[in-house]
Amino acid sequence: MTNREKVNVRMNEMLQAIQNGDLQQIDAFLETFLMNEAPGEQYEVAELLMHYGYLEEANRVLEHLSFIFPEEAQITIDRANVCMEMGNEDDALELLLTIPNDAPEYPQALLVLADYYQMQGLFEVAEKHINAALELLPNEPLLQFAKAELLFETGRFVEATRIYEELYEQDKQFAGILLSARLAEVYRAGAAYETALEYYMEALEEEVTPDLLFGSAYAAFQSEKYETAIQQLEDLKELDPDYFSAYLLLAESYAMLDDNKRAYKVIQEGLTRDEYDKSLYLFAGKIALKNSLSDEAENYLQQAIALDSEYMEAILILMSIYAQQERYKDVIDLFEHLQNEDFDWTALYPYVAEAYDKEEEFDKAYEIYKGAYNDFKEDVSFLEKYCYFLIEDGKREEAYAVAQQLALLEPTEQEWQILLERFE
Repeated sequence: MTNREKVNVRMNEMLQAIQNGDLQQIDAFLETFLMNEAPGEQYEVAELLMHYGYLEEANRVLEHLSFIFPEEAQITIDRANVCMEMGNEDDALELLLTIPNDAPEYPQALLVLADYYQMQGLFEVAEKHINAALELLPNEPLLQFAKAELLFETGRFVEATRIYEELYEQDKQFAGILLSARLAEVYRAGAAYETALEYYMEALEEEVTPDLLFGSAYAAFQSEKYETAIQQLEDLKELDPDYFSAYLLLAESYAMLDDNKRAYKVIQEGLTRDEYDKSLYLFAGKIALKNSLSDEAENYLQQAIALDSEYMEAILILMSIYAQQERYKDVIDLFEHLQNEDFDWTALYPYVAEAYDKEEEFDKAYEIYKGAYNDFKEDVSFLEKYCYFLIEDGKREEAYAVAQQLALLEPTEQEWQILLERFE
């Protein structure tokens, strides 16, 4: 057996120990391997350990190699990468700063430095390092891809798209990543939904994943291609029934096609999967109303509010149900309960003012009406109720001012002109 064959046997033993998660055997293997084998084989072991996520063990090997070859920049860079993955960012930075700028590996070091600064949220500094690397190697795809990724993360979608497109023209994949999927994501993020959908469909021809199915469905929905969205989401449900985001979008898609019964069924199914998503309860309430299920709607909206006591959209719809059913005491009870929360409830005032009025709590009604005026002085329905309340309450001067506002908003409406004449 040749020496290389012997090494391969030991490497296979090491691989078996890694796959078994046998840390004791791995440690025992390293003890002898680092003493007896050549640096090249040791480096192979380090790569193997990094690949399988045994970072502390990989770092141990790399530290050993770094001691033997202190000037070897690649080993230093590998150690820095391992340190960052282990959460030792400061150690990684210290290592990277030792790489001389005339080393062939310096552009690679700049790229890892960019990763470091990106992890710290220092995106401008990260971009500066990527640009410096690109000045040295302007045609290096790895650097171009890294810049596109950074631009994408920072919301500079047009710039990112240009680079992704250039890479896409060279090859459909990069570092195991489908560039069609990346282009789909960046076009979707930039609200170019039809183009995004085209790339999603291309990516799905290569691989089918839950994220790609959802992304394609979302792009289809935004492009008003609701049948396509439904098909993608139904496929997604089969592939991953616990992909919670699918249920709301699927229900919305059925609703856009006026299939409210199917939409209601889907949202109920979603709630069995995720009972803590307030948006599911909100939509369930809305679609229950469309199906003339007012009791069910009320229940869903109450559950949405239970999850978020400041969920204004759910509160407004629930109050509108109470108001339409002339359940004024329920309006008041809900409002007075909500007042315990430190929040601006001005949006509710029109419902609440009318409720206090109907319940003959006129002082409270006046207080609420007055507080709402500035926010609702362009709302004709509110102003009309406020005006007649003031008249009934004997506040003629204030009523006159509100009547003037009504006439200003609707100068051709005869009712307001007649109302103004009553004050003359």
